[in-house]
Amino acid sequence: MFNVEMYQGKKEKNYELVQKQLLALIEDETNQIANLSNAAALLNQFLDEINWVGFYLYEEGQLILGPFQGLPACVRIPMGKGVCGTSAATEKTLRIEDVHQFPGHIACDAASRSEIVIPLMKDGKLYGVLDIDSPVTDRFDEMDQQGLEKFAEILSNHL
Repeated sequence: MFNVEMYQGKKEKNYELVQKQLLALIEDETNQIANLSNAAALLNQFLDEINWVGFYLYEEGQLILGPFQGLPACVRIPMGKGVCGTSAATEKTLRIEDVHQFPGHIACDAASRSEIVIPLMKDGKLYGVLDIDSPVTDRFDEMDQQGLEKFAEILSNHL
């Protein structure tokens, strides 16, 4: 259904395309797990040089592993711990060039070098985070951040 060859244009246009694809996948579906699963699979297929993409969902004061693509991951992350817990606690996107320089980094996959975490907000409240890891240092730039924040916004509006 989705072919990587479609993502051959400029980065900004590629993000617009993947955002439209996300909307097509989720707009008529109400099951949150199905929507998060398809969103993770879509990003895994869309993004190059990544080794993990998925969601941690806010529940009972902590983040709990949700749908993802990649190696098995940490199941629970305390608020304020690691990149995901810090992003969730501050409700701000964190784009980390080198995770080994981030105080308190939680290494679920030793191959990860850079990371971007985007909070998912629903009705002004934290729903969870979108977490993407890369084995490449400084993988994510400002355009990635803007495109992924818009992706997360579209997804959040349908959760």
